[in-house]
Amino acid sequence: MSAGQRRVLVVEDEATIADAIAARLRAEGFAVDIAHDGPRAVASAEANEPDLVVLDVMLPGFDGIEVCRRIQARRPVPVLMVTARDDETDLLVGLGVGADDYLTKPFSIRELAARVHALLRRVERAAELSATPETHERIVLGDVEIDPVERRVHRAGAEVHLTPTEFELLVYLAGRPRAVLPRERLLSEVWGFPGHAATRTVDSHVKALRGKLGTDLIRTVHGVGYALEVPR
Repeated sequence: MSAGQRRVLVVEDEATIADAIAARLRAEGFAVDIAHDGPRAVASAEANEPDLVVLDVMLPGFDGIEVCRRIQARRPVPVLMVTARDDETDLLVGLGVGADDYLTKPFSIRELAARVHALLRRVERAAELSATPETHERIVLGDVEIDPVERRVHRAGAEVHLTPTEFELLVYLAGRPRAVLPRERLLSEVWGFPGHAATRTVDSHVKALRGKLGTDLIRTVHGVGYALEVPR
């Protein structure tokens, strides 16, 4: 692997799909490993330390939710989950164990590659922000305290554990309290996706944030987007 080349682990039990994803990512300059079941996925992640994981939910051995849980417990890594089921419960569980984004089958390989690039850009941006702490003071809104440098969140004194994407979404909303932010803007600014991309990604992450921080923190503006309310 050349210096600076990013490594992606593709976890998919259907060989045709796995090979198509791997071929596209290799064509775009990534080193790619493939695993076809849960145990091999965890072993590959431990051995090769990928920069990103593309992870199918339905796998032999044990499912993608368990794979994500085990990978994240050992070493934080961005995860793009792929599911054949358009089931909100599955998506929220995936986000809850550390997935950063998801795609529902069928999807285009081009869209998947774009998501991979966007996720890696966000990781790089987060690392750059952490390296310049003098420009990123703590954000305090009522009983919510956000530390952008240590990437920690507390509410009413208790620490709340967020995924990397949940944290970045919260920071973006908190930097503009009470402002109504359209879903398309959030996709563009937080995810790095074009505004016409599917907005359900935003909705799922907001729901996950509400589950961890309380339902009173983020207000839905129907037909537009979301606004962060200042807690009392």
